[in-house]
Amino acid sequence: MNVGELIFVRSRDAKFMIGQVVRHRIYPFRGVIFDVDPEFANTEEWWESIPENVRPSKDQPFYHLFAENSENEYIAYVSEQNLLPDESGEPVRHPKVAEVFEAAAAGVYRPRHQVAH
Repeated sequence: MNVGELIFVRSRDAKFMIGQVVRHRIYPFRGVIFDVDPEFANTEEWWESIPENVRPSKDQPFYHLFAENSENEYIAYVSEQNLLPDESGEPVRHPKVAEVFEAAAAGVYRPRHQVAH
């Protein structure tokens, strides 16, 4: 790895962390981050299904969320450019959140430690 590659990698560090509650910049949903891809790692079909005028760049972190809107809970895959911190302090009701995380502080969940067998 040369210096130019090192600078590029550092500039692509994820802005948000696992367990953080975020909301979508445009659409009315929010969720808890449970995984991060350093750059786009979904299918080409998924990416092309996004209208071209709002399609995000692939060379940024993408986040897996336990997401919810006013009606449903689901899994979302969202580009970093479309996320903002959720500052509501409200808990996320997605059922997987309680299985994977425990509440730590407003707006943050801590991963549960798995018991070794």
